[in-house]
Amino acid sequence: MENVALIESFSEFKDDKLIDRVTLMAILEEVFRSALKKKYGDDDNFDIIVNPDKGDLEIWRNRIVVADGEVEDENQEISLTDARKIEPDFEVGEDVSEEVKLVDLGRRAILALRQNLISKIHEHDNTIIYKQFKDLVGEIYTAEVHHIRHRAVILLDDEGNEIVLPKDRQIPSDFFRKGDNVRGVIDSVELKGAKPSIIMSRSSPKFLEKLFEQEIPEVFDGLITIKNVVRIPGEKAKVAVDSYDDRIDPVGACVGMKGSRIHGIVRELGNENIDVINYTNNLQLFITRALSPARVTSIKIDEESKRAEVILKPEEVSKAIGRGGHNIRLAGQLTGYEIDVFREGAEEDVELSEFSDEIDEWIIKEFNKAGLDTAKSVLELDVRDLVKRTDLEEETITEVIRILREEFEE
Repeated sequence: MENVALIESFSEFKDDKLIDRVTLMAILEEVFRSALKKKYGDDDNFDIIVNPDKGDLEIWRNRIVVADGEVEDENQEISLTDARKIEPDFEVGEDVSEEVKLVDLGRRAILALRQNLISKIHEHDNTIIYKQFKDLVGEIYTAEVHHIRHRAVILLDDEGNEIVLPKDRQIPSDFFRKGDNVRGVIDSVELKGAKPSIIMSRSSPKFLEKLFEQEIPEVFDGLITIKNVVRIPGEKAKVAVDSYDDRIDPVGACVGMKGSRIHGIVRELGNENIDVINYTNNLQLFITRALSPARVTSIKIDEESKRAEVILKPEEVSKAIGRGGHNIRLAGQLTGYEIDVFREGAEEDVELSEFSDEIDEWIIKEFNKAGLDTAKSVLELDVRDLVKRTDLEEETITEVIRILREEFEE
């Protein structure tokens, strides 16, 4: 009965798992050879004939006829008397093929054989899934929220494949419920044991790049090229675009009339502020554009150290730095240059570090983090702006302003 169940299951596996006939036959042969090796010590002299479509299976053992009493290897040799029980006209030295019935392997071996077959089929499935998703790395994929854990959201696609969206690869404002459809890029695929681990990301710059491809036809068609993408997920992004066709305005095409084209992308990314910038090989112009919306007065570039000194009018400095320093940080990442901001008339200014006798060093560091490194850069902003830009208390900021004003009033 076990034999029938095992053989009938061949076609079931083929239908359920969508395995091609050649692959299934190879798996079956491997499983049976493993069972034969375990029972007889070697499988080299066995022929296995499998027809998974019909459920047919034949195993033949090939042995050489030797004189009675001279059998040294029972698996490879058969005595003349035993050979003549199979067919009466056998002679010494001839080859004998004898069919091995599945029942000869024993009940336990058959149960183990079926378990091994199931295991090999699953292993094959996992390899197929791994290869499938390995080819999708960097591509947008959609899956449904199955359940939510503290550190990750577990998604299932239409085929029932499990995809993990870790907390650190979500946009900070992301909020999901069971059953929600989630879009992201396949970030990485690894085989952990025999099971593929598929990781999705919504915070990757690649996700923004692929959204541009999906939403903007000229990018999809290759008329507009995305040169670089940098992001602070959920906060701000900068995208450098170019076109080899002078008739196409790459920035206008990406943004659309009144932002109509980019609106869907912004909404998908939790209202992330996206600056689309016209790429150019002119480095000074590119850095100027990257610092938008600030208007730059002049730039001095040191190509060896990859640094750029940017001079701006005092009222433009806060725009160049941006909230939390996001704008200047992204501009640096986009251009590949460390950007230092200086105000016009900086010779009349004083570095905050000069006040270390009166202002604690940790307070100066907090201002520096926000791109405020001189007395004037602090005094140009009101207390409310300074509270937003730093992690300092209003009382501390008020005291710093008092100290700085006293210096300049002198």
